[in-house]
Amino acid sequence: MATFITIGYGAAAGYHRVSDECRAAAHARDDALRAAGALIGIAEGPVQVRNPESAGVRIEHGQYLRSALPIAGFAVFEADDLDAAIERVSQTPCAVAHGVVEVWPLTT
Repeated sequence: MATFITIGYGAAAGYHRVSDECRAAAHARDDALRAAGALIGIAEGPVQVRNPESAGVRIEHGQYLRSALPIAGFAVFEADDLDAAIERVSQTPCAVAHGVVEVWPLTT
């Protein structure tokens, strides 16, 4: 099994555009991923940490990268391969609610 990190991007406007049934099915997919051992969470405010040449830690509040949609959440889970990981997230809230999910293979 391979490990994957996903980043879900989405806005409330897109979420509210889909039907109640679609949202319920998407949340059921999240529940199934959790039941299978996935770590899933909603993104809170980030903090950037820098320590150039170990000369001292500098902290800056806010995200480093910017995107057209806000980051909504993260997940870490295992799947057989990238195709299986894509299938697993293709029906999650960000994927169906006019957002996007990035799937990142994690090499350990």
